[in-house]
Amino acid sequence: MRIRNCRLCPTTFLAIATWSLFGFTSLLAEKPLTSTSITANEQAKEPLELSDSKALFVSGTEGTHTYRIPAIITAMNGDLIAACDARRKSAADLKPQRSIDIVFRRSFDNGLNWTPTELLEQVDDGGCSDPSLLLDASTGNIFCFYNYMVRDIANQEFRFYVQKSSDHGKTWDKPIDFTDQVAGPELKNSFKFVTSGRGIQTRDGMLLHNYVRVGKGVTLFASLDHGNTWKSFCDVSPGDESKVVQLHDGSLMVNSRIVPGKRFVHRSSDNGLTWKGSDELHLPDPQCNACILQYTSQRDGYSKDRLIFCNAASIKGRKNLAARISYDGGESWSEGRVIDPGASAYSEITILRDGSFGVLYEPGHSEIRFVRFTLEALTGGADKLQETYRLP
Repeated sequence: MRIRNCRLCPTTFLAIATWSLFGFTSLLAEKPLTSTSITANEQAKEPLELSDSKALFVSGTEGTHTYRIPAIITAMNGDLIAACDARRKSAADLKPQRSIDIVFRRSFDNGLNWTPTELLEQVDDGGCSDPSLLLDASTGNIFCFYNYMVRDIANQEFRFYVQKSSDHGKTWDKPIDFTDQVAGPELKNSFKFVTSGRGIQTRDGMLLHNYVRVGKGVTLFASLDHGNTWKSFCDVSPGDESKVVQLHDGSLMVNSRIVPGKRFVHRSSDNGLTWKGSDELHLPDPQCNACILQYTSQRDGYSKDRLIFCNAASIKGRKNLAARISYDGGESWSEGRVIDPGASAYSEITILRDGSFGVLYEPGHSEIRFVRFTLEALTGGADKLQETYRLP
């Protein structure tokens, strides 16, 4: 594991309410903890009973060669916003082709019905990809992040853009390029991109997300002024596409794809000042973007602490999409239940207004599909909410 540079401490953030006084601290990471193998009961096999399943974006339709890279979030009013890449000419990523747009659909009834596909207003001289969504529960605003490259293929610079919606995803503000706020000039032409799927808001109100420095690790970036400005927060390594989650005890976890066969987890119990990393062999993974979400916690009045994870649960090949639950902050995981045993790549999860789960995922490149299931179905009847679920 490499040195991690923690740039901004959230506790100090709140104490002085300004960006300008924070210094840089270099921290030597501890040697990773490792397991030896993935046990048989970690290979999810039991099917998950779904409440609903439907294709939201079908490749080859609406002027799109391939739909890829799902993102989904639940607005403060319970509406769902589902977004993805509309790759117009081929299935290729943004770097080799620039004919990619971000599109989205919305649902007002827990995913039963959806609005027609809409185009997110973007800059018109380049391509955009890898959407991710973040809800600020303090304001109700939703942010959509994505990566941008100009049409000229010779130009290899990735830029980071964000757009804000103040009406639960119905309309979006003009795009803002915030690259220079979170990435220094030394990264101008490096292979870097904001991780698709989701960012989070921590309990103290900080908005937190990440981007990948390919081959070099992950940079977390944050905002303490409700998305008006952004600053780099800290670096963690090793890592690739990653999801950040704040656990029930307030600690932070970065759950990352790394190599075929396993994931890697970074943990911080001091608001990101220091991190400890370990191989995560309890979550078999084919080196694919996944999703993780804190569902309930006792400190919020629920009966149990529950953490949910979903990925292509396969050591080799992007297949066997499965969901799991942890009651101890990811120290151990359930065997998991299979959403789709076939081709399954990127996925993202959200909690619906009734407390059930919605997962948006790629069953290969043919479409992007939305499925819905309950806690009771995920646990085979062993667990169900005793309380009414409350949106943030």
